[in-house]
Amino acid sequence: MPITAPEGDGQKPILLVAAIALIDTDGRVLIAERPKGRHLEGLWEFPGGKLRHGETPEAALIRELDEELGIDVEQSCLAPLSFASHDYGEFHLLMPLYVCRIWNGTVSPREGQQLKWVRPASLRDYPMPPADAPLVAALRDLL
Repeated sequence: MPITAPEGDGQKPILLVAAIALIDTDGRVLIAERPKGRHLEGLWEFPGGKLRHGETPEAALIRELDEELGIDVEQSCLAPLSFASHDYGEFHLLMPLYVCRIWNGTVSPREGQQLKWVRPASLRDYPMPPADAPLVAALRDLL
């Protein structure tokens, strides 16, 4: 549920989305291709999703990782790294990016999305939504 600006002030809604950079034992980062029929289809992004009303970013990631990728993550394994703030025209997106190196289960696509494990230096080779692209530099600096 988007956080909306007060009525009549002329501001647009703010959409809060949490994203995660899953990092495997080889130092690669998981990215997912946005499925056909969705906004920004065909672009590559960090997994995650919209926060539900009253949900924390960490709780949203734990839920989304189970729903989208079939893995279990503990909140203590989520480390905040950076955030993106981007105007998409009809709404403004605010997106914290977390890093996670430990999870239970095997990553598998559950929503028809294509997944790739990518070296940090190669992330720029994949077209990303405008909000995700600036986060690549922070992630490459970390790794």
